[in-house]
Amino acid sequence: MPDANPDATADAAAESAPTEAAPDAAAVATSEAAPDAAPAGDGGRPTPEQLLDVLRDIEDPELRMSIVELGLIYHVDIDDDGLVNIDLTLTTPACPIGPMLQGQAYHMLTQMDGVEDVEVNLVWDPPWDPKTMASEEVRMALGIW
Repeated sequence: MPDANPDATADAAAESAPTEAAPDAAAVATSEAAPDAAPAGDGGRPTPEQLLDVLRDIEDPELRMSIVELGLIYHVDIDDDGLVNIDLTLTTPACPIGPMLQGQAYHMLTQMDGVEDVEVNLVWDPPWDPKTMASEEVRMALGIW
């Protein structure tokens, strides 16, 4: 039996290895959010990913799309005391639904075990841009190529 070429074997292994998809804006926000966030069940605190899953249920009432998928959540984390901090933007500074979205986020997250309080900050920097911040599904639905 001939000896296998080690370079060819390594190339074949690299080609068959699964590739990771690029993270969306929400995933980037959580990866920067709390590097020391406790894993699920550790101390009874939810992870930033679990917080985002709850926030996905909040929809922009005009667009009828998730504020997470729209890319309106810039940052979310939870500290050791159970304080959740969210940076949220709006589709435009003139949007009148800001207080409503803040209230929904506060209400939904304070219902979670391990969350003691929620601070929802409206931020404007960087300005929201659906071309770069919204998920691919939202861009397709909005006709943004």
